[in-house]
Amino acid sequence: MRLLLDACVLYPTVMREMLIGCAVAGLFQPRWSDRILEEWARATIKLGPGAETFARGEIALLSAQHPQAVVTYPPEMLRQLWLPDPDDIHVLAAAVAGHCDGIVTLNAKDFPGNLLAEEGLFRSDPDGLLLRFHDEQPDVVATLADKVLAEANRLSPEPWTIRALMKKARMPRIGKRLMQV
Repeated sequence: MRLLLDACVLYPTVMREMLIGCAVAGLFQPRWSDRILEEWARATIKLGPGAETFARGEIALLSAQHPQAVVTYPPEMLRQLWLPDPDDIHVLAAAVAGHCDGIVTLNAKDFPGNLLAEEGLFRSDPDGLLLRFHDEQPDVVATLADKVLAEANRLSPEPWTIRALMKKARMPRIGKRLMQV
């Protein structure tokens, strides 16, 4: 399954690590465009000096690890598609050009299911997608979550639980599920 990852799911570190970890485990093939990666880099500017440089380093590493993930689309495709927010049409264009099955985003209202279905796509939020992957491969997702939690605890002065970390990362349902196993 090919899934286009919107910038809003690549930028939060924990969310990105969970999603990319699932991709590395073979649960899906990630896709994105250069414009999506640029949106990620620009979004970090508000974090202060050096954040954009750090993000660009992460982007370079991710791109090197997943060279097949970059999707290009002809500029005229942007005029052939429609979404409620014209600034998101490039995401839809990348998904269509990349022969994706779905778009992973936090922006449900900007990607109406009926419009995506016209292009043969579905929309998923990261939390729901991770729940689906957990249903299919619970050991894979649990092992990945343990690694992400260990790294968060290594970097944080205060200890995290998986439920609190996933809740902070806007993925409370998978955090709750992981606490139950």
